[in-house]
Amino acid sequence: RVQLVESGGGSVQSEGSLRLSCTAPGASSRSKCMGWFFQPPGRGRDGIAAISLDTGVTDYRDTVKDRFTISLDNARNTLYLQMNSLKPEDTGIYYCAVRDRSRPGCGHRSSFHWWGHGAQVTVSA
Repeated sequence: RVQLVESGGGSVQSEGSLRLSCTAPGASSRSKCMGWFFQPPGRGRDGIAAISLDTGVTDYRDTVKDRFTISLDNARNTLYLQMNSLKPEDTGIYYCAVRDRSRPGCGHRSSFHWWGHGAQVTVSA
């Protein structure tokens, strides 16, 4: 099992920025792919960004492309999501996730196997 802990959520006004962090000790031994998921109020959870631990290649959902940036600090075992130009529709819970290394590929539509508990982000108009 991979333990994941998100931090950095909070409240911000429209067009503001936040950076989410996810500590994941041991993730690199279990995975080649990490990602972020978003769950709006009353709706399901969808992938929005992913990064390959081998190549650093990233993949984004269209709704966050050019506004959000996923990155990884291997030395600190920490995954980040820099969120800029936030909109009220970005309000919801953000989860970091790890994909088992036995599964090929890494994209925001990939299936993931371990999850953090989530970080709440609220964007006001």
